[in-house]
Amino acid sequence: MNQERPARLRVGLIGAGRAGCVIAAALARAGHQVVAVNAISQQSQKRSSALIPQARFADPIDVSAEADLLLLAVPDDVLADLVSGLVASDAIRAGQIVVHLSGRYGTDVLGPAQRIGALCVAMHPVMTFTGAAFEVERLDGCPFGISASDEHHAVAQALVLEMGGEPQFIEPNSRALYHAALSHASNHLVTVIAQAEDLLTQAGIDSPGQFLAPLVSASLDNVLRSGDAALTGPVSRGDVETLGTHLTALQERIESASDRATFDAYEVLARATAIRTLASHRLTAAQVDPMLDLLDGEHPKAKDQG
Repeated sequence: MNQERPARLRVGLIGAGRAGCVIAAALARAGHQVVAVNAISQQSQKRSSALIPQARFADPIDVSAEADLLLLAVPDDVLADLVSGLVASDAIRAGQIVVHLSGRYGTDVLGPAQRIGALCVAMHPVMTFTGAAFEVERLDGCPFGISASDEHHAVAQALVLEMGGEPQFIEPNSRALYHAALSHASNHLVTVIAQAEDLLTQAGIDSPGQFLAPLVSASLDNVLRSGDAALTGPVSRGDVETLGTHLTALQERIESASDRATFDAYEVLARATAIRTLASHRLTAAQVDPMLDLLDGEHPKAKDQG
């Protein structure tokens, strides 16, 4: 099946954040010309100068006016107003390709642009970014959650493939669930690891990140290969007494809102793990119920958090 390949395009970027600059640089690597960027903060200007030095700084209307492909990499909550404002200013035109990078939205948020004849695409890279140049190469093989009308699917797919990515079409009514899954896996993983590092520091472990790396790397690899079969630890064994000692140790160190959040996270995730062990038939109800009773019971009162 022949895929429509976009011609070499003049690219404009609005939102020179970490993701926007990396995606713009990837488009440049694919042979497109990044001509203009809207970068407000000193940090974003420095980032765009490093990753897309060929682009000049301009206001959003000028960026859009220069672009065949307008890349919108702004926070979710301002995307709709930005699109409406650009359309009202005649900065978006019929035939122009308008792409946003939001995981939350499909193309509905680009509705004003669609109604005047722009070719609209939602193109969300399933990747976490720091804005470093080497992250352009990380896009090789990276999944992209894309949404577009049937007539524009080929263009959306071609743009992703040009950057070395793997397109995955997401139905518009599934975008919120899709994005929640990614946030749960990536953002909450960061929170859990950071909380574990705090606990290890209090336990006297130097360089807790380095200490955790082999365990966490192996756990991640195992779950991606084997799913629930990768579960280990006291909950997966039905070890109620060990679970109780964990809860007590975490409870006794609560002196701040952050400490309380760590305890709450452990408790909620232990409960979720227990339920998954039952659903996956690793443990019986007779083994899981005592753990759930412990987790649902009253724990010693936390120290005054001030």
